[in-house]
Amino acid sequence: MNAQEPGLPRSRQANERLHALVPGGAHTYAKGDDQYPQDLAPVISHGSGAHVWDVDGNRYIEYGSGLRSVSLGHAHPRVTEAVRRQLDRGSNFVRPSVVEVEAAERFLATVPTADMVKFAKNGSDATTAAVRLARAATGRPRVAVCADHPFFSVDDWFIGTTPMSAGVPAQTGRLTVAFPYGDLAATEEVLTRYRDEVACLVLEPATHTEPPPGYLAGLRALADRYGCVLVFDEMITGFRWSEAGAQGLYGVVPDLSTFGKALGNGFAVSALAGRRELMERGGLRHPDERVFLLSTTHGAETHALAAAMAVQATYAEEGVTARLHALGERLAAGVREAAAGMGVGDHVVVRGRASNLVFATLDENRRPSQEYRTLFLRRLLAGGVLAPSFVVSSALTEADVDRTVDVVAQACAVYRKALDAADPTPWMGGRAVKPVFRRLA
Repeated sequence: MNAQEPGLPRSRQANERLHALVPGGAHTYAKGDDQYPQDLAPVISHGSGAHVWDVDGNRYIEYGSGLRSVSLGHAHPRVTEAVRRQLDRGSNFVRPSVVEVEAAERFLATVPTADMVKFAKNGSDATTAAVRLARAATGRPRVAVCADHPFFSVDDWFIGTTPMSAGVPAQTGRLTVAFPYGDLAATEEVLTRYRDEVACLVLEPATHTEPPPGYLAGLRALADRYGCVLVFDEMITGFRWSEAGAQGLYGVVPDLSTFGKALGNGFAVSALAGRRELMERGGLRHPDERVFLLSTTHGAETHALAAAMAVQATYAEEGVTARLHALGERLAAGVREAAAGMGVGDHVVVRGRASNLVFATLDENRRPSQEYRTLFLRRLLAGGVLAPSFVVSSALTEADVDRTVDVVAQACAVYRKALDAADPTPWMGGRAVKPVFRRLA
């Protein structure tokens, strides 16, 4: 791609076709072209390892692959071969496949803090099932979610709390209350205010910040004291923090947890896991009222479960989590050095665990800025780097990371010019990128 005059005519045409046929022009809002600079939203043709190609023929080093799901790289040979073997044997039957018990055994060996597991196709269904199970087990209506975490489910109990709550009855949204991450006293205040009403505490155990010392153990104690279910959303932390998730790394066991994303390396598979006495409420071997937990036609397709087993084997045998951290540490150090060298070290800020890096773009007053994000993304794309985040895959090479740092340095030089002018507009190339959650299109 020409670093001075990036152009994507075929991608622009494909985006127009998408908008004519698909609401929002993508099947995930975070993939929408409003998340990218104007006329610079590449439509992908194919990917291999840590690289993708758009329909215009441009090649990119890619970060945040598949919204963090493709942690081993695209078309990983071990995963695709496992999938091919199952496709030749059939993918879906009228009764459970033997692959289902093999996948469950493999998952529970990988995440030994859980007693039972049920597979599904997406994280929203798994997390909503956890909420339903907690409500059934406790007989309580309210859900307490961590206010500092951006997304838990497409379902009404969560979406009703966001700026995109159109279509959700107000009374549904009012049943979900919020607590702040890292603040046990504030969480206990919520549990006290809604005493005997909160069915569960739902949170990501870690995100761009590490949990404060004793915090997760403190939440565990609060859940026990107030009789509610502790739910860890491990969609992101699963495998990236450790093969057993954040619960395995930090040694705090939730009642229920949900996994997805990296579990299938891009294939559609998620999991709800947890304590037997809770999970069995969705089964057939208990005396209580039945819970409609998860029941999906495609939830146990053999090829997706084969992908998950291959992913888990690869992580365990090849030390993937350690490699993700090493690559992320190299990238973070390089970006920070490049930003500081161009005088924007206080404005282009890398945050998060090394295996799950994000970046913030701050204006001249050090406030988050979509305008400066637009400028930054535009220069990255011009340099052949597709990076809505800096989340690494294990397919990256050190040369890929070093090339990325070079492109970041070039972007930071332009960023410095915009800061000096106190106006990024001349370098934006059009409208600013948009936040996903907003009331109006």
